[in-house]
Order: sequence, then C-alpha cells, then structure tokens
Amino acid sequence: MTLLYSVRMTQTSPQSVTEQELQKLEVRLEELVDTITRLKEENRSLRNQQESMVTERASLIEKSEMARTRVEAMINRLKAMEQGA
Repeated sequence: MTLLYSVRMTQTSPQSVTEQELQKLEVRLEELVDTITRLKEENRSLRNQQESMVTERASLIEKSEMARTRVEAMINRLKAMEQGA
C-alpha cells in the first residue's frame, strides 16, 4: 500500500507539467528581457565612447597638423638664416 501511495505522489498531472513549463518559459523570457536591456545600455555606452573617440581623434589630427606646420616653418627660417649667414 505504501508503494502505490508513493508512486502516485510522484506522478504529476499534465496540467502541472504545463504550468511548470510555462513558469520555466516565463523565467527564461525575463532573463532574455534583462539581457536585451543590458545589451541596449552597453550598446548606447559604446556608441557614446566611439563618438567621443572620433572627436578626440579629429582634435589630435588637427593639433598634429598644426605642430607639423610650425616645425616646417621653423626649419625654413633656420635654412633662411643659414643661407643669410
């Protein structure tokens, strides 16, 4: 008698199996929504970083070009001084 009772207690009805599956699906969907939210935030942050780096790069290129122009001007002046001496 105990054996039959034990077997009956461990069996689950089709409805409870479906409910368990739905609960698992719900948990998985919540995890996916959380992942999507996190990825969207990360993507936004990376886009902001990229924009900042592009701006910084443009600024550095401009400064480099200005420095090159000044160095060339100094070299030309030194050559002119050397030829005048």
